[in-house]
Amino acid sequence: MQEPLLGAEGPDYDTFPEKSSPSPGDRTRGRAPQNKRVFLATFAAVLGNFSFGYALVYTSPVIPALEHSLDPDLKLTKAQASWFGSVFTLGAAAGGLSAMVLNDLLGRKLSIMFSAVPSAAGYALMAGAHGFWMLLLGRTLTGFAGGLTAACIPVYVSEIALPGVRGALGATPQLMAVFGSLSLYALGLLLPWRWLAVAGEGPVLIMILLLSFMPNSPRFLLSRGRDTEALRALAWLRGADTDIRWEFEQIQDNVRRQSTHMSWAEARNPHMYRPILIALVMRFLQQLMGITPILVYLQPIFESTAILLPPKDDAAIVGAVRLFSVLIAALTMDLAGRKVLLFVSATIMFAANLTVGLYVHFGPKPLTPNSTMGLESIPLGGTEQPLATPSSYLTLVPLVATMLFITGYAMGWGPITWLLMSEILPLQARGVASGLCVLVSWLTAFALTKSFLLVVNAFGLHVPFFFFAAICLASLVFTGCCVPETKGRSLEQIESFFRTGRRSFLH
Repeated sequence: MQEPLLGAEGPDYDTFPEKSSPSPGDRTRGRAPQNKRVFLATFAAVLGNFSFGYALVYTSPVIPALEHSLDPDLKLTKAQASWFGSVFTLGAAAGGLSAMVLNDLLGRKLSIMFSAVPSAAGYALMAGAHGFWMLLLGRTLTGFAGGLTAACIPVYVSEIALPGVRGALGATPQLMAVFGSLSLYALGLLLPWRWLAVAGEGPVLIMILLLSFMPNSPRFLLSRGRDTEALRALAWLRGADTDIRWEFEQIQDNVRRQSTHMSWAEARNPHMYRPILIALVMRFLQQLMGITPILVYLQPIFESTAILLPPKDDAAIVGAVRLFSVLIAALTMDLAGRKVLLFVSATIMFAANLTVGLYVHFGPKPLTPNSTMGLESIPLGGTEQPLATPSSYLTLVPLVATMLFITGYAMGWGPITWLLMSEILPLQARGVASGLCVLVSWLTAFALTKSFLLVVNAFGLHVPFFFFAAICLASLVFTGCCVPETKGRSLEQIESFFRTGRRSFLH
């Protein structure tokens, strides 16, 4: 069998030649849909990602507030702050684990709707918390909902979208997660921490309401033998004036070839395990680049460095930059391609992480080192760095470098990792494998988030940023060797590539 990622190039491997005659459905598949209902269905689903992004960074303004709380039952110690920040990722890992079952049992849409239950309960617990255990449980439940939606929403969006807009629509989960985070940062400037939890209930209720009127994924319905319902769903998504017969037949044929769940014997087949391994490694690397601990501890990180602007303002500015960067990715993903953006993204993040590490290690120290989080209270190695004055423009370096890091992540490794996961995973294993990817991702995130403060207190804030920079270099190598280019290809074509071992459309 020809190796899918290492096969030789040449005319015999031109599976999808650029100038081949268009198939009967190519014109309708390749262009943007005239019916706008697919955008409405996508918006309804990705409201779950908004809630996920909001909940993820909830601790950024809340931890400093609770560390100064006058209520002894809510006042956080360093160890409690570490658990409050990291337990979300444990909940998300559990949510990813549950998605391995729910994605195929309930379907993509109902699984997304089910996530509203733990999400609403978690926000209610945090809003009415009168003890640390309520904060932890609420944070865990919102993490569980986030992990479930992280596995289900990208699959749902990729399965209802046409190839011509799948890149743009595939970026919307990350876009809405970023918008959710930015909303939290902005509201954190205005609202006390309890009301921040109350505000998080709104998007959850709107998501439930809208999704009640949206169809399920046609591919999921066909896999359950509900052909008539699948045809109605596809017609609703594409519009009454669109000829959907060719697309429906292609999906139907692909589903019939994979009418059973993946067995362990099939899992050893290269066309099954190669795309799953690629998706798993990408999610692993995505977290090791440091995005979760940086977002969770963004405001405390700024408080522990010499900065020109107030940490709350810095966090809000970074959130706005992150939103703008994801918009760029959504607009360029179907033009530049996935691999180009992954290369650019990793390069930018490498430069940003290296800059922050060098600044923290060799640059000025704040006039009043932050004692609340204990990120870094004393210089290491006996070297006394100069103290920064509030007016020194050199103190803008952490903000600018963090903005650069967020820009790089949000235009590449943020949205594209989710998109590629939903594109390359085989239909037969898509529900289980997407849940496995989320499980691996958030277990990695938990390990990083929990150990981040320990490493910083033991070795200094510069050490984790140097580590993140090294991972960015490793991701460049992995992208060049193993990641396929999926721009403009249908899910059936991508699956056929891994099945046949041909690689022409990777270049």
